[in-house]
Amino acid sequence: MNRKDQHVSLAKAFYHTKTNNDFDAVSFVHQSLVSAKLENVDLSTEFSGFHLDFPFYINAMTGGSPKTKEINQNLAIIARETGLMMATGSASAALRDPAVADSYSVVRKENPDGLLLTNVGAGRNAQDAEKVIDMMQADGLQVHLNVPQEIVMPEGDWDFSDWQDNLKEILTTIKKPIIIKEVGFGMTRETIQQLLALGAKNIDVSGNGGTSFTQIENTRRKKREFDYLDNWGQSTVISLLEAKSFSHDGHILASGGIRNAFDIFKALTLGAQSVGISATFLDKLMSKGVDETIAMIESWKNELKHLYVLTNCEKTADLIKSPVIISGQPREWAELRGIDLKQYAQR
Repeated sequence: MNRKDQHVSLAKAFYHTKTNNDFDAVSFVHQSLVSAKLENVDLSTEFSGFHLDFPFYINAMTGGSPKTKEINQNLAIIARETGLMMATGSASAALRDPAVADSYSVVRKENPDGLLLTNVGAGRNAQDAEKVIDMMQADGLQVHLNVPQEIVMPEGDWDFSDWQDNLKEILTTIKKPIIIKEVGFGMTRETIQQLLALGAKNIDVSGNGGTSFTQIENTRRKKREFDYLDNWGQSTVISLLEAKSFSHDGHILASGGIRNAFDIFKALTLGAQSVGISATFLDKLMSKGVDETIAMIESWKNELKHLYVLTNCEKTADLIKSPVIISGQPREWAELRGIDLKQYAQR
């Protein structure tokens, strides 16, 4: 089976095993009197010149085979009908084999006026990045960081020595907006500081709690030597706590383990300017089809409006003023890392 097809099948298979994650450790301080009006709620958000009507988007998933072409086509239809931004999975497969380029370009064909991102790994240079942007007529680029996945992947690339040089070249050469993102292993403040120093303006901290690519790649091995890495990394909640001190230096995005509208809302409250979703959309699409996925997204939009009012907010940017209590593992992490959680509880 094609590696990209294996990734999709395993992501779908493992999805329902991820029932709990660190978003469950985030609680809101209830306010009994609110003045916000539902009709005044504006879900839009902005970062790096992008204006999104809604504070969540379809994050990178797949591409590189006939099967994943169909998935990308359906995701593009969903993005078109819901008005969501969409990112494809890594387009490196198309750089290696131009015959599969249509599994990515189909997204632009299906959604000619949508806001679309393409994706490459940090092992690629600026010339490669330009190629995939042109191939998909993309509005922006994601560059993904996936060291643990490469380590466990049977055919992984284990030389990461040129990544920082590649990132700096891409960030200084490519004129379109660029998002540097993890692939589900989270980020620390040290990593974020390094990325900002390289010139990054948009950072998706993408923590664990959802799809685990170490688990997927380990399942693809003849022997599961790396079972102990299935949950490697930091959660999205912990990563957002780590990112808090850089909120004025760049745009922080979040993904990883987003199960519903409430998780989106929590991520926004913790400082994310927009939230990417992959596995939940993929599972709904593959299980129930395009129409039910669209219906779920429309329901999420409505739920978010009500959640904004519940916390007396009418704009996405106001959510970071909502007081929250952090418990469980994120609290333990914060205490050991010297992160002041009172700032969240007393806002």
